[in-house]
Amino acid sequence: MCGIALIVSGIRFHISSFISDSPRKSHKLLFTLDDLKASLRRRGPDSLGVKKVLLHHNVSAKNPITSVVEDDDDEVHELQSMMLCSGNTDNSGQCDNFSVGKPAAAELRFIGATLQLRGINPQVQPLVDSSGNVLVYNGEIFGGHNLASDCNDSEFLMQALGKCCSCGSCLTGECVQCGKSSIADVLSTIKGPWAIIYWQGSSNTLWFGRDAFGRRSLLVHWPTEDDPTFLLSSVSPVSPSQQESEYEAPNGMGCLSYWEELPCGIYHVYVNASNTNGHLVGEIKKYEFTNSMLNELIKWERTSIEPNSEDLQISRHEFSRRHDMHSPSLEAVPCELGSTQPAILTPAHILLNALKESVLRRTSLYTIYQAMISGIKQESFVPVAVLFSGGLDSMILAALLDQCLDPIYEIDLLNVSFDGQFAPDRISAKAGLKELKRVAPCRRWRLVEIDANLSDLVLETSHVMSLINPANTFMDLNIGIALWLASGGEGCLPVANGDENDDNHARIRYKSTARILLVGSGADEQCAGYGRHRTSYRRGSWLGLHEEMRLDMQRIWKRNLGRDDRCIADNGKEARFPFLDEDVIRVLLNIPLWEVANLDQPSGIGDKVILREVAKMLGLFEAAVLPKRAIQFGSRIARESNRKNFGSNRAANQASAGSVGIYKK
Repeated sequence: MCGIALIVSGIRFHISSFISDSPRKSHKLLFTLDDLKASLRRRGPDSLGVKKVLLHHNVSAKNPITSVVEDDDDEVHELQSMMLCSGNTDNSGQCDNFSVGKPAAAELRFIGATLQLRGINPQVQPLVDSSGNVLVYNGEIFGGHNLASDCNDSEFLMQALGKCCSCGSCLTGECVQCGKSSIADVLSTIKGPWAIIYWQGSSNTLWFGRDAFGRRSLLVHWPTEDDPTFLLSSVSPVSPSQQESEYEAPNGMGCLSYWEELPCGIYHVYVNASNTNGHLVGEIKKYEFTNSMLNELIKWERTSIEPNSEDLQISRHEFSRRHDMHSPSLEAVPCELGSTQPAILTPAHILLNALKESVLRRTSLYTIYQAMISGIKQESFVPVAVLFSGGLDSMILAALLDQCLDPIYEIDLLNVSFDGQFAPDRISAKAGLKELKRVAPCRRWRLVEIDANLSDLVLETSHVMSLINPANTFMDLNIGIALWLASGGEGCLPVANGDENDDNHARIRYKSTARILLVGSGADEQCAGYGRHRTSYRRGSWLGLHEEMRLDMQRIWKRNLGRDDRCIADNGKEARFPFLDEDVIRVLLNIPLWEVANLDQPSGIGDKVILREVAKMLGLFEAAVLPKRAIQFGSRIARESNRKNFGSNRAANQASAGSVGIYKK
């Protein structure tokens, strides 16, 4: 994982092709380059690098735009004893360095901070190759491309992109002139989360984008008349002076409007010289993903939405059979990885297999940077943790992680509470731990109890406000604080042999060092876990439910994932989302909607019914009947926030506190 950023100056961008022509007001840049580096370094504590691409305009040259890659100290970067020279050749084909001595017409500054999780050799981003290409990449390649077990994602991608077409005759598909693949094809083939910024030196072209579901954050500041700078960044930095003051956001706007979540997709900018005034110009264009199977997932069209009477009769019969806890059935036996399965798989079995593969892809030890465990005793190394409420989704992830991870490793279960031992999520986490110990007695589980008092988190709250930016509601802030504290992993462990039911039981301080966190995002959106899904079903039956679920999936990048990634990654941890694996999404879309949810049944039974069946297959019978509870309510931060900002829960409810923007007092 990385924190990545790009600052572009000296290029006049045309963005009208996909941005409204209405006047766009922006606030002044309220942070420095050092602020940006510091915020990125929190995401990538292993290394920090900066490269500059200087663009020179030489009208008399064969190619009027020349580019040179330099280190941040303004010394020209050399690789293999040669000047990185792209596009700047004279008529004889020799590198024309005449323009290097002139002031650059434009500058692209690439910043990369790395949290290395794959490969055997240390990598420092930005990566630069001998052709003058520059890459900063924040992502994981879990499929689509064949990586060796000791290969680093960024290193592999740099090589793959370097082989792509640069003649400019094609932007998608295979080039008819050179026969090479396009950059859009390479990116569209990746399975896994990613955000990328890439400079193709030979064509003077900038590429950037996010994966189809927005699982990695990438913010953008579009150029405006009063601020022509173009910026991309994983996170919004805040200067110390801002952190000491309060945010002002009248009508939900204010300084937070400087950044926007970059919509998912692949973007392309060809930099050229204007025919009228000689300025460097670039038109930003957005391209669709070229992978047809991926585009089907983006459209989120389900195979079967509305059941007929026969489908409903069969479904009711199966529902009754599966929920008869006393009848012998496959669901009553914990399902082990690699165990014998029935010849005819039920939809729940198919989903369970897909989820196992998803967790396995995200937790295999070859994906963990091996240098991190050199010199560390294996028994004390914790590679993976679970963001843990003890609810249905996190219990399934924990049980599957146990089946996928070598038993020599402990598993940290990170649980946050703003009401000590009395928060609903703390109570369910303790109950969940007991159930996990029952189904996986050989595993060493550690429930990390992270307690917080909202009134004590003044500086922390201000910091999280910068992380959730551009989101700016109290609901976003509450979720952000809970995620930030939980992913930090700093809390307490109950002393062995202590009474876990005793609210004053002895505990010892502990900080989880796991760099990979499994998070249950995407389960509610795909399996009808929200209350609004039940409302949509009552109003519009099955089609209304499907439309609401599709809306949730198509806006999850903007409402959830960017914010969550920034809050978790700020602690030097990488969030991984097994429920948002491409294969898992495809499996769920191929299952009839009435097999995924049965909203005629009460909460805790009919919602996410297919996941409840999966839980039973794993032996998690108590977790299988737990109702949905969002982190802001389960941790009780919403209650404390309502009291602090509105005076009481009742006043907050009357004001619809969750959607209220954050105002200056």
